[in-house]
Amino acid sequence: MTQNAVLALRQYRLALATRPFRARGCRVIRCEDCLLPLPLCLCDHITPRVALSRFCLIMFDSEPLKPSNTGRLIADILPDTQAFLWSRTEPAPALLAAVNDNERQPYVVFPARHVPAGRQVLNKIDPMAKPPLFIMLDGTWPEAGKMFRKSPYLSNFPVLSLDLHTLSAYRLRESHGDGHHCTAEVAATLLYQAGDNAAAEALADHFALFRNRYLAGKSHHNTLQIPRAITTPLP
Repeated sequence: MTQNAVLALRQYRLALATRPFRARGCRVIRCEDCLLPLPLCLCDHITPRVALSRFCLIMFDSEPLKPSNTGRLIADILPDTQAFLWSRTEPAPALLAAVNDNERQPYVVFPARHVPAGRQVLNKIDPMAKPPLFIMLDGTWPEAGKMFRKSPYLSNFPVLSLDLHTLSAYRLRESHGDGHHCTAEVAATLLYQAGDNAAAEALADHFALFRNRYLAGKSHHNTLQIPRAITTPLP
């Protein structure tokens, strides 16, 4: 697999760690890139695409370490995806530069029903605007809400709220409510809306393959004898 920003962020996060991070399935020996069990590695199936749209992932603490994370799938398909660890008070200078890029129109992707009154909320991309920069808050639902509320450096950007009628096909973590979709599902919809259809289809297919192999790797979904391994560290 080609190195991307999420894999680089994962390595950075591991370098900060001082104690084990014990996600579900933490004893399984996994590919260091796709994080699937080695017998189910999908790295050879990844084909990057070119898109006019760009994504900036702001990831909550241990999110880059989780095998179930789907923000990583965006970076697999779109190698120019940017990824940063979230900080309320000390955002990375490169993050601030990315979201303030004068060549792009930034959108904070978040559900309208949770946006306070007075903030600009859009339901579709402005076709006359600059190429979009989709700012994705990548974490669990409570973590995403915290990042949205407590990131003052994002408060002046319009919120883009999608109306997704289909049920999520994620099933890799417990949902906190109907209408909550994983990061990769939302990203594929954004790409379709922006007219980046080839990238959207590639991401949707990549997500479907990842989901199926992730579920197949869980002990109650298959009979593979997957070897065990040491967990990754977490501070």
